Amino acid sequence: MTQSVVVQVGQCGNQVGCRFWDLALREHSHVNKKGLYDEALSSFFRNMDSRKSNGRVCGVGGRIQHLKARAVLVDMEEGVVNEILQGPLREVFDSTQLLTDVSGSGNNWAVGHMTYGSAYREQIVDKVRKAAEHCDCLQCFFLIHSMGGGTGSGLGTRVLSLLEEEFPEVCRIVTSIYPSAEDDVITSPYNSVLAMRELTEHADCVLPVENQSLVEIVNKIKHMSHGGKTGAVIKRDSTIISGQGGLSGAEKPFDAMNNIVANLLLNITSSARFEGSLNMDLNEIAMNLVPFPRLHYLVPSLTPLYTLADVNVPTRRLDQMFSDAFSKEHQLIRADPKHSLYLACALMVRGNVQVSDLRRNIERLRPSLPFVSWNQEGWKTGLCSVPPVGHSHSLLALANNTCVKPTFMELRERFAKLYRKKAHLHHYLNVEGMEQSFFSEAITSLSSLIEEYHHLDATKLKLMPDAPRLSIAK
Repeated sequence: MTQSVVVQVGQCGNQVGCRFWDLALREHSHVNKKGLYDEALSSFFRNMDSRKSNGRVCGVGGRIQHLKARAVLVDMEEGVVNEILQGPLREVFDSTQLLTDVSGSGNNWAVGHMTYGSAYREQIVDKVRKAAEHCDCLQCFFLIHSMGGGTGSGLGTRVLSLLEEEFPEVCRIVTSIYPSAEDDVITSPYNSVLAMRELTEHADCVLPVENQSLVEIVNKIKHMSHGGKTGAVIKRDSTIISGQGGLSGAEKPFDAMNNIVANLLLNITSSARFEGSLNMDLNEIAMNLVPFPRLHYLVPSLTPLYTLADVNVPTRRLDQMFSDAFSKEHQLIRADPKHSLYLACALMVRGNVQVSDLRRNIERLRPSLPFVSWNQEGWKTGLCSVPPVGHSHSLLALANNTCVKPTFMELRERFAKLYRKKAHLHHYLNVEGMEQSFFSEAITSLSSLIEEYHHLDATKLKLMPDAPRLSIAK
């Protein structure tokens, strides 16, 4: 069995990470009734013998003693990490996994990337290496961070480049939370574009998630809960925003939004944690969905968002779940993949679903989903037999699709508005090691990425067959 290490950086990264560990424990306790440390648990948790002073690790098959998350927590403020250490998850982490400072990055990518990245380089590498050494077969690093602040964007992307440097063979999957246009951090366009260059260069896969999409999904579910259709009562614990049944008590601000991202991570790792008739290896995601190294931004969508409790209301049919996964209402960024071009698509299904159901739905949906001419069969599928808590089945779709282009264009425009006036630039240029060329190189990198998606989009109009072979002149 393989293992993965989660590296959570900055306030947002640690809040999302906290929800992931809480909901992962909920999920495993729901499945693991015997209290044994099995291979499913070993993929993300170590089992420590708390009776021994040297903290000996207990092997697979024994009783659960003391679970420790395979994680590294990094933040340049103490608030969120201290909150975790004083909360119900405190036993899941120990001091060797934590790295904090007190002053924060002041919403400045340069401070996070340059100042803290240099000051804490050795400590970060040491903590990640220790986490890696506890793994028998390390398969993947999951990095969770936000793009708008200073620590998440700056130090988060510095950590990403260190992971590539120190562990070049280990897959790097990054979950990046993008700020909305109404973000309260004025410098977030700078931070996001500077971070984008690093993500494009050093990640194997990036799962972009937009704050605005999370807000809209949360509002939609809450509307259904309070004022939905008559008789359409939502089943307790079944919504994608629910944390009920986990360790944490009262819900905090942003918990509902963070639970959506935590569910994304639970579903993407389900094949690594549980049995299934068609398991999908984490390495296979990049191998099958990323035909060109820079175009590794995979748009996630989750369905169902909730389950109805009233048995008199027909449950959402399986086929409807597949249709929903391709509708814009279920995407975790504001995008409409059906009206853009697919390079490849993965479907990760959980629950009592047959391979025949999967194939039937792919065949049903295929005519309405435009794929590039050279990859018409670009589907990767996974079936995990264990459904999420509160559901009979669920689906995560990961689409390598040109629909990310408008998000990136909007980000470039917001960057340009500030950069034309050189507004706030001095805050960055006063940081040791930071030069103005970083800005021009970052915007060039983003424009080049947009252009690559644009060229692919242009082929959609023709959906050209393969280029004709050269004919030999007679």
